[in-house]
Amino acid sequence: MEITNEHNERMAKLTFASVYPHYLTKVERKGRTKEELHQVISWLTGFSENDIKRLLDNKSTFQEFFQQAKLHPNAHKITGVICGYRVEDIPNPLTQQVRYLDKLVDELAKGRKMEKILR
Repeated sequence: MEITNEHNERMAKLTFASVYPHYLTKVERKGRTKEELHQVISWLTGFSENDIKRLLDNKSTFQEFFQQAKLHPNAHKITGVICGYRVEDIPNPLTQQVRYLDKLVDELAKGRKMEKILR
């Protein structure tokens, strides 16, 4: 699948607060916890619990979200397909970072062990 500029712009403007409830529902429906979701988010971004709450309360866009993040040095090891896209081949850095997060949430929901998720 090819990623268009419109797709990249849409990803940048999407708010973390609008996607977060979907992440939470997905992982809880599969028997995982909010705490585990936050652990995954914190591993990827370096955010604390307070940071996550602030970003949700401020309705930060994914662009703002990832501008404030300190991406984990092993984030590049996140590979595979999510939403029809191979994450390691996404050329736009912001779109790739959003898909990294999507991939980690997906792995959590699929029951993967935390030590495997947190490369």
